[in-house]
Amino acid sequence: MKASSGQTTTTNKGPAPFLKWPGGKRRIVPFLLGYLQFPIKRLVEPFCGSCALSLAVADRAESFWLNDINKDLIDLLDQIKCDPQAVIMRSRPYFVPENNKGSVYYRLRDEFNRTRDPLTRAALFLYLNRHGYNGLCRYNADGEFNVPFGRYIAPYFPEKEILAAAAVLARAKITNRDFEEVMDACGPDDVIYCDPPYIPLSPTASFTSYAAGGFGLADQERLAKAAARAAARGALVVISNHDTPLTRELYKEAELKSLDVRRNISCDGANRAVVREIIAVYAPMGVRAEIIRG
Repeated sequence: MKASSGQTTTTNKGPAPFLKWPGGKRRIVPFLLGYLQFPIKRLVEPFCGSCALSLAVADRAESFWLNDINKDLIDLLDQIKCDPQAVIMRSRPYFVPENNKGSVYYRLRDEFNRTRDPLTRAALFLYLNRHGYNGLCRYNADGEFNVPFGRYIAPYFPEKEILAAAAVLARAKITNRDFEEVMDACGPDDVIYCDPPYIPLSPTASFTSYAAGGFGLADQERLAKAAARAAARGALVVISNHDTPLTRELYKEAELKSLDVRRNISCDGANRAVVREIIAVYAPMGVRAEIIRG
């Protein structure tokens, strides 16, 4: 199973995601490709986030199932699938220098939290993602987006990345469901990649307010069990998480591999720590996942 070169000049990573995303997996896409079996009939991402892996295998998968518990993210993907040019036209006016200041950001953040117009909300979500602090996606107890202003010099408008994503979304089923419901509907024709909210390395290292209710230990346990069930039905399941004694215990039925990854989230971009991550592979009966060595 050799991974062919991606669609951009960055080998094996495919087009860049149009969203900045905490814990985005573009850096480890070349590593993840070593676990997949090509061609893929359907790639399923129960925690799709920025869809980095789906973009990377766009030309080697027949279809996709992109799911996430974050409704704002899913609504944006739906809008792009329906009419990418409408999203581009509605979003572009937000990406001008006069909108790149705190007072405007907080006004537009308030507008996002009030509006229910689907296209306006999608465009504002893209603006907030690119102008907010570190691309975080966080909500308060009332369900309001509350990420502070990011203070970037010139936030990039990702038009070409939106168009690249639209080509994948055109072949995708897009849902806003619990991950377990998605995984329990998968079988022999599916490759499932799970990028859940990570188990924290310390009590202060969690970003689980990404969606209402967070993602606790019981959810991590549900994920491991759902992965084992899906593999028993014939799906190939790959999960990434922090490499901790707890994750090794949770994924003890899987084949495990660890790697060093530089953090995406830090107050000091020049001193972002390298942390150890784990890849758990639940292979169907009779199938052995190929591991990238070295």
